[in-house]
Amino acid sequence: MVEFKAVVNDVKTGKSYNVAVSGHHANSLIGKNIGEIIDGIFVNLPGYKLKITGGSDGTGVPMRGDMPGNKKRALLMSDGFSFHEKYPGERRRVAVRGSAISQSIIQINMAVTEYGPRSIEELLTTTPAGNQ
Repeated sequence: MVEFKAVVNDVKTGKSYNVAVSGHHANSLIGKNIGEIIDGIFVNLPGYKLKITGGSDGTGVPMRGDMPGNKKRALLMSDGFSFHEKYPGERRRVAVRGSAISQSIIQINMAVTEYGPRSIEELLTTTPAGNQ
């Protein structure tokens, strides 16, 4: 069974929310790529549209949007994404993942592109079991 941790960023307020995604919602996210717009129902936000902005696997290796597929590769990098040089001209091999979501991805980062009728806080916060 696949399970993801989705980090949903509310671009209006700047707040981020952690949402656990499992079951058939998690299975339907497999194969989606960075930059795709998905329905918010996958992360309990009906009426919302979310853009996949990135993610990482269990060892912390980040996904890279311009790399096709879902495999982990070691790329020779200069200053930029996933590597920041200590001296001018430095290059180093850095492990990165492709842009497709696979079963080895643990965290998926998303940003809200279209808002629904109810606020995100209403939909994602649950009342404690004792205060009903």
